[in-house]
Amino acid sequence: MMETSLGLAGIAALSQLLKPPESDSDSDEDKPISGTQKPFGPGSIGPPKKVHTAPVQDTKPASTKNCKDIWDADEVKEGGEFDDLDDPRPEPEYEIIFKQKVATEDMFLGMGNKTNATSSCEDIVVKITLPNTKYGDVTLDVNDKFLSCATPNYKLSLHLPHPVDSKNGRAKWDAENSLLTVTMPMVRDYDFLNF
Repeated sequence: MMETSLGLAGIAALSQLLKPPESDSDSDEDKPISGTQKPFGPGSIGPPKKVHTAPVQDTKPASTKNCKDIWDADEVKEGGEFDDLDDPRPEPEYEIIFKQKVATEDMFLGMGNKTNATSSCEDIVVKITLPNTKYGDVTLDVNDKFLSCATPNYKLSLHLPHPVDSKNGRAKWDAENSLLTVTMPMVRDYDFLNF
């Protein structure tokens, strides 16, 4: 086996061989721009931009805000008052399902405007498994964006993915499987575009 050792001169010669060749370009793009000249680009076209240094004013009226408040009412999620971090009860298993009302023209003929996206769904179904629980022990509270289900053994505090019509929802108890099924109609501002 032959041993080769490259000295400093050999390494410099090797780096010159591996260096890409410099192109001979007469273009102004390749020349460095002097420090006194600003580069010319699309932002240079038109009148110079004025920098506004006016202080930003608060658009909310000062009378509605209490100086001792930490958060605005808009910053606190609905149902935050139900979150109890000190509650030792475990969260039960649950499943959120989006439900559509489909007809034959939607399924077989493809004539409807339904898609498999949640924007085409009308209801949210929450299935909560509550083992070793009786129907009389279940306490259910549904708000527009929050669902709370409590039993002596379990507690579920669930922020819903979409606002719902809490007044027109329905719940069904399956005693054989200890399953609570809560069905709530979804409320969306732009439903008239989807249907």
